[in-house]
This record gives sequence, C-alpha cells and structure tokens, in this order.
Amino acid sequence: MSIKTAESVTPLHPDKRCDGIADSILDAYLAGDKNSRCAIEVMGGHNLVTINGEVTSSANPDIEKVVKDIVGDDFRILINIVKQSPEIARGVDTGGAGDQGIMKGYATMETETLMPREYELTRHLAQELFKVYPYDGKTQVTIEDERVTGVVASFQNAPHEELKKLVTSIIESENYYINPAGDWSQGGFDADTGLSGRKIIVDNYGPEITIGGGSFSGKDYTKVDRSAAYMGRKIAVDLVHKGAKEVFVKLAYAIGKPEPVMAVAVVEGKETKITGYDLSPRGIREALKLEEVTYAETATWGHFGRGFSWDT
Repeated sequence: MSIKTAESVTPLHPDKRCDGIADSILDAYLAGDKNSRCAIEVMGGHNLVTINGEVTSSANPDIEKVVKDIVGDDFRILINIVKQSPEIARGVDTGGAGDQGIMKGYATMETETLMPREYELTRHLAQELFKVYPYDGKTQVTIEDERVTGVVASFQNAPHEELKKLVTSIIESENYYINPAGDWSQGGFDADTGLSGRKIIVDNYGPEITIGGGSFSGKDYTKVDRSAAYMGRKIAVDLVHKGAKEVFVKLAYAIGKPEPVMAVAVVEGKETKITGYDLSPRGIREALKLEEVTYAETATWGHFGRGFSWDT
C-alpha cells in the first residue's frame, strides 16, 4: 500500500504573493543589468510590504512602483536593500557559487510532465478552480495506490455548494472536504501575513520527494539554491528521456567554488556520478538560458513540470 498527499496554492495566497513580488523585483534589476546579483526577501500583509535583502547592480529600478503595481496603492512599502557583502562577492566574482548548499532534482515517468501524480492532480485542481475563483485558495489531494481517496479545496469567495460541484466535476474522489472550516471571504494579505520562500515544498515536487531546503524566489543565478535545483531537474529529465523510470539527482556546493562537491544521480536505485554537464553557476546559466527567463512566471504554480528550459 502506498499513500501520498500533496498540496497546491493559488498565486493570491499570501506566501505566493511574496514570492511573486520578490521575483518581480529580481526581473526589474535584471532588465537593467543582466549581471545583477540579488537576494531579496519579502514579507507582506495588512497593507504593509517589507522588502529586505542584498543587491549589487548598476540598475536602479523603482521598487515601490514594482510592488504597488502588484498589490495596489493602499499598501505602505518599506525597502531596506544593501549591497552584497564583499566577502561573498569575492567568491562569486571568480565564478564560484554564492553560497554552500544541497540541491535535489527529480523526474518520473508517472505523468506526462514527469512530476509525481499526486502533485499534478492537486496543481491541476487548483489551476482549474482559480479560473472560476481568482482569489486566495488551497487544494490538497491524497492518493492510495491508484485511487484518489481525499480531496481538500479551500477557496475565498467560493460558496460551498458551488465549489463542491466544480471540484467533483474536475476530480473523482472517495472523500471531499470543501471549505472544511466554512465559507470565507477574507483572504490574501487581508487575512494573513505572507513570506517569500515559505512554500518550498509546493515550489518543488511535493512532500514525497526530498529537497535541498533552499528557496528560489528573489535570487539570481549565482545563488545555486535556485540555479542548481533547476539543473538537477534538467539532468533528471534528460535521464528519464533516455529510458529511466525515476531519477533522483543530488548536488552540493561550497561557497566561492564553481564546481559542485557532490554530483550524483540515483537511477532505478543505483547511484552514479554525473558527467557531461557544466555544473558551475555560469555553465548552468548558459545551459538553461537563464538570461531569457522571466522569473515572476516561475513564482506561481511550482517551478517544475511547466515547460521551462529545465523541464525539456
């Protein structure tokens, strides 16, 4: 018996709004200077958005405008951005990783997107519900072997009976939990405080697949938490395309060093060293064409299985 559960959240969930803001600011810096180094953290809620972090860039975007274009003019915006630490910069200047860390990649033949089935089911459900109820919302799907045994859907401004009818038309399940705490109209930043980097399981592959632990949004390619996680996915996808059924990739870096201290793939339970890829930050940037990515697009609906360069 195998029981698995995964969840998804809409772009207007407070944490996801913060991820979107962080990546929109990153995009604004990169538009003015493709070599911008950014590590941007965002907290938002209750008519206040706080931007904190480190940036080294020749660009000078209007951050307040970027944020207000997303959240509206009723929010107070606090900005505290400083230059990247020179001790960190000296390692990155030579092409090294911007920090130490462990990154994981994954791919499976279980679905067309090469993502876990429970993850794709809950993401698809959330996306379909969001088309009708474009507000704060969450979904969760539990599968037991091949059966869907439980579906949870909690959506703002979605009357119970209407939401239940829509959910049951999208996914068949043995049990449904629709707005289980009751219908609700106060959501998003009006109801809760959000924080960037807090939905890292949703950003990756769901809770059944281990991840390195680093968040993505607000970080440029020198932050291997992001870029190497993307590369791990690319390697896993490549190996599945070559015939593997399931692949786990493990990468690890030391700050200031361009090459990983660990680079292995687990294919059908057998661990092998990864070869044939340039796994330096600059190599990853070139291989995945990260200069062409609009990062705000990655901040919603997960970073994998959506047709980005690391998914193909």
